[in-house]
Amino acid sequence: MTQTNEKYINREISWLQFNERVLQEAADESVPLIERIRFLGIFSNNLDEFFKVRYATIKRIVEAGRGGKSVLGGIRAKVLLEQITEIVIEHQAESLQILASINAELEKENIFIINETQISEAQSKFIGGYFLHKVSPALVTIMISELDKFPSLKDSAAYLVIKLTMSPEEQKLEDRVNYALIEIPSSVDRFVILPNEDEKQYIIILDDLIRHSLKSIFSLFKFKEISAHMIKISRDAELDIDSDLSKSFIDKISKSVKQRSSGDPVRFVYDKSIDPKTLDFLKIKMGIDNNDSIIPGGRYHNRRDYMKFPSLGRSDLQYKKIEPLPIKGLSLFGSLIDAIEHKDYLLYAPYQTYSYVVKFLREAALDPRVETIKITIYRLAEVSHIASSLINAAKNGKKVTVQIELQARFDEAANIDYAEQMQTEGVKLIFGVTGLKVHCKACVIERRDKKKVKRYGFISTGNFNESTAKIYTDYTLFTADQPILKEVNKVFDFFEVNYKVKKYEHLIVSPHYTRSELYHLIDTEIENHNEGKSSGIKIKINNFSDYGLIDKLYEASNAGVKIKLIARGICCLIPGIPGMSENIEAISIVDKFLEHPRLYIFDNDGDAKIYISSADLMGRNLDNRVEIGCPIYDESIKAELLDTFEISWKDNVKARVISIYQDNAYRKNDEAPFRSQFKMYDYYKSKLED
Repeated sequence: MTQTNEKYINREISWLQFNERVLQEAADESVPLIERIRFLGIFSNNLDEFFKVRYATIKRIVEAGRGGKSVLGGIRAKVLLEQITEIVIEHQAESLQILASINAELEKENIFIINETQISEAQSKFIGGYFLHKVSPALVTIMISELDKFPSLKDSAAYLVIKLTMSPEEQKLEDRVNYALIEIPSSVDRFVILPNEDEKQYIIILDDLIRHSLKSIFSLFKFKEISAHMIKISRDAELDIDSDLSKSFIDKISKSVKQRSSGDPVRFVYDKSIDPKTLDFLKIKMGIDNNDSIIPGGRYHNRRDYMKFPSLGRSDLQYKKIEPLPIKGLSLFGSLIDAIEHKDYLLYAPYQTYSYVVKFLREAALDPRVETIKITIYRLAEVSHIASSLINAAKNGKKVTVQIELQARFDEAANIDYAEQMQTEGVKLIFGVTGLKVHCKACVIERRDKKKVKRYGFISTGNFNESTAKIYTDYTLFTADQPILKEVNKVFDFFEVNYKVKKYEHLIVSPHYTRSELYHLIDTEIENHNEGKSSGIKIKINNFSDYGLIDKLYEASNAGVKIKLIARGICCLIPGIPGMSENIEAISIVDKFLEHPRLYIFDNDGDAKIYISSADLMGRNLDNRVEIGCPIYDESIKAELLDTFEISWKDNVKARVISIYQDNAYRKNDEAPFRSQFKMYDYYKSKLED
């Protein structure tokens, strides 16, 4: 068991346990083989972001001379850095073992990932041409022995450190060793598919293709030995926003994103077979110190690239693609706005098609009666039909207002590009509220019917992003409920006049009301239980790290309220502890799709209060972001949300039990195997047949 105090699991340790669940998917032999290797990529990508954000934050606490125990769940920051490094080294070693086993399984399928020592004569000829035309023009090679100052390495880029042992006749260097750096070009596919031989498929990783070409690259030099080992660094990803009042907000964020590449290093990963003298040379030159996480790794880094491992035409080695379903009673061929006027509808992507969101906006862009469109944007797709629909609406004379969050971590550059496009086309942009990220997901349109203006809209738990909607599970409510949409409009008013705090009767809005309203809802369940009434709390979220709300659920548990919690990622709450949390059960589900909805269900003496929300139960979501929790009033949708929660809760295939042991144990029981994501699709399919 990893360190906890009596009441909470540390947030960072809990996150690492979540990433271990991703690693479990890579190890799971029931997962299709190519999907397993892609889960290794997700594991690695997650870890990169963790070091750039969370590890960097803790490192700053240490460098400021602070202990950090009050904000780190009772663990001193310096001790936590050591724990993280220890856990990551263990996980990295495990991931290498998993990769080796996957490679062995791929070979059984006649798929071979070869290195530079295993290349046939025919393959060598192909690689020579590929290197000459595709790779060589993209290579950046730096002779570092001859430089007074070590070059600044890009954040999370992969580099080959080349050691050349010079021939005796080469007299320029006293120690007869020369060092160089080659940056692995990100513009070239990491996996190069070679011509088939004897019905076998071959792949070479770009790094090894470059290794095969080293003698050609360094043909100018007289050397007797040459070797190549990979390194990479992760840098602090905190943005340093320029305070110059004369610059636009877009310019400030753009400049800050560019400067991120020069942030302080926080993790140094190296090939553990590298020569110790070479490693010492690099650490000294790069200024790597003991507060940085130094991770010995394998031959290859940037294994996040495995997320894009080629399909090779082998659909049998991948998850079967599902056909997203329609929403019963809601046609994509008629007017969505007219349909929503008579009834609320719930979309649960990716089980149901996300086309409804794009169709709604396209219809609003063309409808001559629609006068205004207001929408929040956090992360857009690379090619966004959402953005193009909004631009189309502006061109059709609609008054389009977009609240776009330019500080959506790691998506700043993409959002800046779209912001500039929309601004050019006449879309009014709002860049949020000083000191608050805007994380809510809402859209409201106004349509004139004769002399009356009526609002229509949608509120979601996830980003308005067609790409991630194929792999993230999220709820979206389409509604014409005027009181709710009037309050959504109030949120947009707050973006522009944020010194006035609005009042809400229906929505739960951060940063002013979410914490207090959730406390109130929990208190009601405690009161109901004490009075012998029906009570209970069910919550499905991504992350749960707010100590105040954890304490409140402990209070409810001690009062006897039964609590079911599904948390995909971080969970600092410790369930099942007598006298503290014995009435709380908690699970995490990691499977084919990324579980992303936020759903809050309060029994309320049998008349359930149900909310979908953009907010996780984290301090940032409650106190430092603009979030919207939307009540569900339609009885059929309430029943549907209760059903979907129960389907997730019954999972005994991909559910892991969250406990004080932090061992990611799969939930096992005597029931028949129940894989919730597959059952969820069946549930929605059956609804169409009713």
